[in-house]
Amino acid sequence: MAYVRKEKEIVEMDYSLDKVWKAIQKTLARLEWKIEQIDEERHCVKAKTKTSLMSWGTVLLVNAMPVDKNTTRVSVETETPVTTITAMVDFGKTKQRITIFLTQLAKQLAK
Repeated sequence: MAYVRKEKEIVEMDYSLDKVWKAIQKTLARLEWKIEQIDEERHCVKAKTKTSLMSWGTVLLVNAMPVDKNTTRVSVETETPVTTITAMVDFGKTKQRITIFLTQLAKQLAK
């Protein structure tokens, strides 16, 4: 039996939309996660992590939107297909991938 495990996190960052948007793209490249779709106008990107022997890749939907001139809200939604068998090995990885992305994004913004 297969199903999709979903997670979502929203954070606000004290950086301009332009700076955050550029950092999002650099972060995905650094993590070597494949960008499947990108909408420069709406500041949305769909990316996918690598698959492994016992887990499917996770699809990330990242959306950046301005709160004000120097604050940007970043929404990260993830979806990971799992089966009964891979669910035991993959437990918690969907949320962990959000944490990895946001940690790397923060490092990218601090440069």
